[in-house]
Amino acid sequence: MTINITNHFVNQARDLAVRAGEEIMRIFNAGFTVETKADKSPVTEADRRAETLITNAIREEITASFPIVGEEAVAAGNTPDVGGGPFWLVDALDGTKEFIKKGPEFTVNIALIENARPVLGVVYAPALKSAYWGSPFGAFAETGGSQPTAISCRRPPADGLVAFVSKSHKTSKVDDYLKQFTIKKEISASSSLKFCRLATGQADIYPRFGRTMEWDTAAAHAVLAAAGGRLEKLDGAPLGYAKPGFENPDFVAFGLPPQKSGN
Repeated sequence: MTINITNHFVNQARDLAVRAGEEIMRIFNAGFTVETKADKSPVTEADRRAETLITNAIREEITASFPIVGEEAVAAGNTPDVGGGPFWLVDALDGTKEFIKKGPEFTVNIALIENARPVLGVVYAPALKSAYWGSPFGAFAETGGSQPTAISCRRPPADGLVAFVSKSHKTSKVDDYLKQFTIKKEISASSSLKFCRLATGQADIYPRFGRTMEWDTAAAHAVLAAAGGRLEKLDGAPLGYAKPGFENPDFVAFGLPPQKSGN
């Protein structure tokens, strides 16, 4: 099956991410309790309510024909069979630890997968009022209430790379991996915003070692790919989707490759 992604389709996904973000901010401002899931990760009412909103709206307003894989639904034992066709990946609140600490770097992530790759992705940071989206029409950002602007990755500068590292998950393995590059600066950040900031040319590389799930990466992967970047396994193969258990291996996100000599 080939999905006909139109501008209207993209705008529907963007609008839905904003609506989920509004729901999250209501809970963020009103106060909430924190629970612990079976995998020891935290969860709040905001995670669950935003995922329910997104799931219902996709089925009622966008398309009812594709399976929806949502983080909280899977945690509750509701994992659909995606088969070999298109499906949605939803992380309604990425960066729950940041949300709990009342930091601003948490996001809503909605992605559509076809042929094991993300063909549409929306990342919305409600506390920052910033949105990023990628599709066959390109990659765009709308930050701090600005008008939508086309975005693209940058070529790595000659004097060294800027690396994003995870605020909550940096390890010695990350340090060892980065030693093979000239790194002039490291920036610590949370959630899928690291990929989006690669897509806007603010950095050049983001390695991640340790457990992540497909819903953690899919939406921002779509943004990064549409901006000219890439997300690879350590062997250089592209990171694909619909893997067993929806679990990712270690990976590295890059901006544009270096300029070839003579060009």
